[in-house]
Amino acid sequence: MSEQRIHELPVVSAEWLGDARAARALSLVTLGWLGVESTLGLVAGMAAHSVALIGWALSALVEAAASLIVLWRFTGSRTLSPGAEGTARRAVAVSFWLLAPYLVAHVAYDLGEGQRAAPSALGIVVTAVSLIGMPVLGLVKRRLARRLGSAATAGEGTQNLICGAMAAGVLAGLWLNTLGWWWADPAMALALAAVGVREGARAWRGHACCH
Repeated sequence: MSEQRIHELPVVSAEWLGDARAARALSLVTLGWLGVESTLGLVAGMAAHSVALIGWALSALVEAAASLIVLWRFTGSRTLSPGAEGTARRAVAVSFWLLAPYLVAHVAYDLGEGQRAAPSALGIVVTAVSLIGMPVLGLVKRRLARRLGSAATAGEGTQNLICGAMAAGVLAGLWLNTLGWWWADPAMALALAAVGVREGARAWRGHACCH
C-alpha cells in the first residue's frame, strides 16, 4: 500500500467501522496473549537455563508495542484520520527494526557464551501454542488490513507471523540440538532478523499490506 493509498482510505461504511473495531479488539487480545506467553516463556527459560527461551519470551515486548500502536490508531477520532495511519505505520516499522538488532545481539551472546537451548516441557508447550495460534492471528489481521487500507495493521499481523516463526525456530533448535545441529537455532534467528529489517522497510514505505 503506497502513501497515496493511505490518503485514499475506503469510503467509511458500517462494514469499515466494524473492521476497525475488530482490529482494535484483536490488538487487545494479542496484548493479553503476549502477556501470558512472555511470562510463561520466562519461567520456562529460567528454569531450564535456556537463553533461547528467555530471548523468545522477551521479544514479545516488541510485538506488544506493535499491538499498542494499532490500538492507538483505531481509538477515538484517530480511527478516521489518515494522519494517524501514517504515524502508526511508521511506528510499527520502527518496532520491526527494534526486533532485528535484538535477534542479532541474542545470537552473538549465545555464541559467545557457548549457550545451547535445553529441553523444557513448559517451554515446548508455550512455543507450540504460539506456533499454531500466532500465524492464524497474523493472517486474520492482514486480511483486515487490506479491507481497512491500514499498513499499520498489516505490520502488526506480520509481527505475529514472525512470532510464530520464532516459536518454530526455538522448537526446531531444541530438537536439532539432540542431533548435534547446534547452529540451527542461531541460523533461524539471523534469518528472522533479516525478515524484520525487510518488513520494517516495507512498512515505512507503506507497502506492508500488499502481499
